[in-house]
Amino acid sequence: MEELLEHFKKAEKISTEVIQFAKPLIKQDTKILDIAETIENKIRELGGKPAWPVNISINDIAAHYTPEINDTIVLKEGDLVKVDIGVQVNGCPWDRAFTICIGKKSHPLIDASSKALDEALKIMKAGTKVYEISEIVETTVNNLGFNVVRNLSGHGIEQYHQHAHPMIPNSKNTIQDELESGKVYAMEVFTTNGSGVVIESSPTGIFKYHGDKPVRLWEARKILEITKNEFDQLPFCKRWIKTITPLKLDIALRQLIEAGAIETYPPLKEQSNGLVAQTEETVIIG
Repeated sequence: MEELLEHFKKAEKISTEVIQFAKPLIKQDTKILDIAETIENKIRELGGKPAWPVNISINDIAAHYTPEINDTIVLKEGDLVKVDIGVQVNGCPWDRAFTICIGKKSHPLIDASSKALDEALKIMKAGTKVYEISEIVETTVNNLGFNVVRNLSGHGIEQYHQHAHPMIPNSKNTIQDELESGKVYAMEVFTTNGSGVVIESSPTGIFKYHGDKPVRLWEARKILEITKNEFDQLPFCKRWIKTITPLKLDIALRQLIEAGAIETYPPLKEQSNGLVAQTEETVIIG
């Protein structure tokens, strides 16, 4: 366990430097493709690996959008931009996220998300129950005039598993699970001026190894081998495998999905088109 904690702490140290590096990149007239690849390269330069493709989710997209291979999206004034960055060392991920409103110093939704996260972190210690954290989060956000996204959650983190037990919902609940000393947890708060529910959108750009399955295409077998070994079974995107099979990429991925060899993570959109902000931090308890 001590060795694992050292891997987590190294991921945390790299993550701190990467977050400071990343924030000035989020500015008007910048392509999100350039931002994501610059951040991912920085992680590698510092001795870590991206734990998943950098998520850059804009306005009513709450999470799970990563730029496509030839993505043309450019940040505009007023965009509410959520940047979710994972750094992993030997399969141990450190998960952080921040939101920037392009052209403004802040935004009320960002302030609410940050405040609620701070209040949650104050009580996160061994023995704290999940429902206690969720209650503080939703109460804080509601008191500031906004809604939490009810079907998104904080979560435990384990080696090779970015979403481990327990889930820590943004909304009030009766979950009695307790935080444990020595365990790693990511607490993320999503705030919105919408209804507070996200639904799956498209196009899906994030995938994850699920299990070995027989597939026909050589390209599909190669993708499966790489995501299992080089990506440590953590999420990946088309950008990371484009040189393997440029002509049959979509066909190979479709074959892997149909076989149940990889999972998909579609973009998550606020169902009433409300704006969404996100703030996230990872902690080791004890």
